[in-house]
Amino acid sequence: MPRIRPEFTKSPYFVDEPGNWHLKPGAPSELQAELENYLSRLGDVDEPGTINGVHIDYPY
Repeated sequence: MPRIRPEFTKSPYFVDEPGNWHLKPGAPSELQAELENYLSRLGDVDEPGTINGVHIDYPY
């Protein structure tokens, strides 16, 4: 299944450095908020049935 690319990655303000996504100076505040929101949701999900945030289906 293809991954949906977030809209902020299509902006000319977006800098795609491996492990260091950021925006160039002068980026609109809406774009900054979108990037911060996206990055804050990338944290590992530590719930039963997940490994590093990936849901694992158990064959019963």
